[in-house]
Amino acid sequence: MADHSGGPAGLRRAADPEEARRAGRFRPRFPRFRPRLSRSRPSEPRVRPRLSRFRPPLPRPAVRPGEVVFAVAGLPAAVAGAVFVFAMLYAGTLLAVTLIGLPLVAAGLRGARVLGGLHRRAVAGLLGEDVPGPEPVPPAPGVLGWIRAGLTDPSGWRALLYLVLRLPAGLAAFLVAVVLPATAVWLIGFPVLVHVLAPHDRAVPWWASVAGPSLGLVLLAAVPAAIRRASGLNRRLARLLLGPTSGQRRMRALERSRHALAAENTEALRSIERDLHDGTQAELVAIAMTLSLADDALGARPDPAPDRLSVLLARARTQTDDAIAGLRRITRGINPVPLDAGLGAALRSLAMGSPVPAGLRLDLRERPDPAIERVVYFCAAELLTNVARHSGADTATVEVVAAHGRVRLVVTDDGRGGAFPDGGSGLTGLGRRVEAVGGTIRIISPEGGPTTVVADLPSTV
Repeated sequence: MADHSGGPAGLRRAADPEEARRAGRFRPRFPRFRPRLSRSRPSEPRVRPRLSRFRPPLPRPAVRPGEVVFAVAGLPAAVAGAVFVFAMLYAGTLLAVTLIGLPLVAAGLRGARVLGGLHRRAVAGLLGEDVPGPEPVPPAPGVLGWIRAGLTDPSGWRALLYLVLRLPAGLAAFLVAVVLPATAVWLIGFPVLVHVLAPHDRAVPWWASVAGPSLGLVLLAAVPAAIRRASGLNRRLARLLLGPTSGQRRMRALERSRHALAAENTEALRSIERDLHDGTQAELVAIAMTLSLADDALGARPDPAPDRLSVLLARARTQTDDAIAGLRRITRGINPVPLDAGLGAALRSLAMGSPVPAGLRLDLRERPDPAIERVVYFCAAELLTNVARHSGADTATVEVVAAHGRVRLVVTDDGRGGAFPDGGSGLTGLGRRVEAVGGTIRIISPEGGPTTVVADLPSTV
């Protein structure tokens, strides 16, 4: 029999598969699956994918179990809170003419704070809404100070108002979580109940047997949306009345921003100190050594070699130029020289020196404070640097408007987008710098571009 395998005799396949299988020489060959490890080639840059941005969102359940528990168990808590409030106000009003009324109201406001804290924990644990707590009551010496601090505590009055409004909100949540499903189930089973319980001589209209289950199905389908709406109402109520006031939130944000800015300034000073110690100081030492060698060459003989002196002097001149350039580079990071001519001239110089072609639109009707000008300049410089390094854009636009006590900086590019503060592009530091002077920063950067960064600052600090 002819052999068409082209291999050695020991590996030849028989013409009859059954005969070969008996002989033990034929084995069915299947393609072997070998998992291929993802290894980047040496010539290709290794890029770490941002899985957190491209991971598909998990499906959200129709109703969280915590929302149902909050709606059912929240009504007794809401009733207890409302009873506490009305009892405290009633007793405080009756005893207002005595010495007990005001201390009782002050104690009731502090108790409302405690109850508000319990409700805040329930909202965080069951509804998933983490509401920060308000500032504590400022300490005051003496009994009169304790009473005055309690009566003038805005967070206590806001907690009191929350306990009052929590009763109708809790009642609405209980209705949509318990009464509405029970009504829907009763309507769906209405025909069966009628046929079982109604007398046989009394006929039920056919439309009632159809309309009842239909309405019950509609109500049952509306239960999840109604529970979510009631939970959203309770979340908004807790955010509005149980958290810190707007002034306290601004104070906290300002404290965080100033703390971060102080840490950043400390690191900048250390960096300047390292640059002066490792760079400028070493260059000055090299100049001193070169001048010392030139001095030795002058005093070595009555007629010094002019070639060696010229080489040493040229070296000293070069080292001096390098030291001056290093000092200019360091001082430029401390206080930009272009700002001496005003913010407009500094931004024009910045746009002209940008690696990416940048257009500039200015509307400076009033001049901001020097501190605000420095923040705007550094923000524009950092954003243009990010455009050149990360965006892959062809053009950029810088727009600055200073009017009516506000300064607005808008930097737009036509790059790939996808910029976010945690991406290592310096946007977090920019946000802290802007917030430290009472401003806000907003980033609009969808995947595919374009990217727009808007910084809104006051004209004065």
